[in-house]
Amino acid sequence: MQGKMAKAQKNRASKTPYVSPNQLSLVGFESPFTKHLNPSNRWVTLSKQIPWDTIANVYRKQLNNETTGAGGINPRVAIGAVFIKHLCDLSDKETILQIQENIYMQYFIGFSSYSDEPVFDSSLFVDLRKRLGVQQLNEINERIMGILDANKDSGIDTHNKSEDTQPKQENESKESIASGDSLENGEQDASMNKATITTTTVEPLPNKGELLVDATACPQDIKFPTDLNLLNDAREKSEELIDVLYAKVNTWDEKDKPRTYRQIARKEYLKVAQKKHKTRKQIRKAIRKQLAYLNRNIKIIYRLLTHFKQIPYNKKDYKYLLVIQTLYDQQKMMYDSKTHTVEHRIVSIHQPHVRPIVRGKTNAYVEFGAKIQVSIMNGITFLEDLSWEAFNEGTRLMSTIENYKRRFGYYPQKVMADKIYCNRENRAKLKQLGIELRAKPLGRPKLAVDNHVRPGERNPIEGKFGQAKTTYGMGRIKARLQQTSESWIASIVLVLNLVNLIGRASLCLLLMFRQNRVTFIKWLVSLHQIQTRSQKKIGWLTAT
Repeated sequence: MQGKMAKAQKNRASKTPYVSPNQLSLVGFESPFTKHLNPSNRWVTLSKQIPWDTIANVYRKQLNNETTGAGGINPRVAIGAVFIKHLCDLSDKETILQIQENIYMQYFIGFSSYSDEPVFDSSLFVDLRKRLGVQQLNEINERIMGILDANKDSGIDTHNKSEDTQPKQENESKESIASGDSLENGEQDASMNKATITTTTVEPLPNKGELLVDATACPQDIKFPTDLNLLNDAREKSEELIDVLYAKVNTWDEKDKPRTYRQIARKEYLKVAQKKHKTRKQIRKAIRKQLAYLNRNIKIIYRLLTHFKQIPYNKKDYKYLLVIQTLYDQQKMMYDSKTHTVEHRIVSIHQPHVRPIVRGKTNAYVEFGAKIQVSIMNGITFLEDLSWEAFNEGTRLMSTIENYKRRFGYYPQKVMADKIYCNRENRAKLKQLGIELRAKPLGRPKLAVDNHVRPGERNPIEGKFGQAKTTYGMGRIKARLQQTSESWIASIVLVLNLVNLIGRASLCLLLMFRQNRVTFIKWLVSLHQIQTRSQKKIGWLTAT
């Protein structure tokens, strides 16, 4: 049929025939280890973009075992495993299994050949998160993106050393003048001219670049806290602490064990907690009972501690005791004053550092976790601030701009931010520095605004938040300690830049292909000729 076009054939599935599992064996299974690695693989391209020597030095500084102690594991293996974990959003155990099974991941962490043994135990990730804090990961982030090295090569002083050296130079010039009383007037004038020349400062660089700033919350992996559930958890934990103290002394009889009424308290809790619809009166009555049970247990704990010369609890149990005492004081104060707000409110006895962050969003009015402030410049993401307490973003804008100057050596030309950043104080400081603020102006809304930020201009930073939360696990931080949670968040911000590096590497390959298309095609033809010749030789050898 001439009027109809031929349909393109698509291979939607593998054409290999089905083989019964009884006929498969590990001995006869064909492995790809006789072939070379694909140079365009994402792990191969990313490994070439990372300055492993510089970030290995950052890791070694945290070990503090240059003179004494056993040598640690390979820094590239440790840091590379952290990168793989957050790039693929895997658990600690699954990360070790994936590295054990994937030859490209082993090449990424620096292995010279394939190994079917685990690189290290999965529990070591906790120590790695403790060693690599926010400060260390931010330094690694800047080194990977080439910011610190670029500033050193260009002669830009990232710490404003020129301003610090001015007083020293002036003092030296004054001392030289004071010591030169015996000099003639001409020599003194020459020394004065030299002193004035040394105190001249370098003119600052003009403003360049655009800076996007925004803040978000990183929710922790905890259950939604309610006053009744928190008191019940604290009561159960206090009962465990009482059992620990009672087990420390063998001379006590069963009659001496204090009564905690734990079964009755549990029934009182479940009577209200299992109801689908609860009234305020029922909840308040249940909270009053749980407060009484918890107060009784705390008094028993302190009475039992009088029988010991020193506190017999370990560090973890003693921390629980302090958290339970603080939680009781907060809940008692809110119950008496009939309020639901208190400073530094504890929302989890297992993670007492977590605080409620009021966001005002439709789906989540309050989020429980850390609040971070992030900035973006030319697609590079930086973690500017991380706090477990809620803060006003407007008070952190100028520190972000100073960090921008520290990294690049000059102030940004434009700043795009939300309305909360654009108070009168920040507007005056930005105008003094010659920085253009792309935001909604103060006063009544006008029909035509020239300097208004468009919705599409702030899409990159909103997209980074969505990418970090949906793809790389920032929407649910699964670390439990405060230090490890901060390291988890900083690692995700670093991973966003690693993904950017992979995209830039593929873009460079595409541009090279377009510029050198003819040479690339000739190289493919020569490669095909070499393969055909080798196949003919193999066929001739097998025939003979």
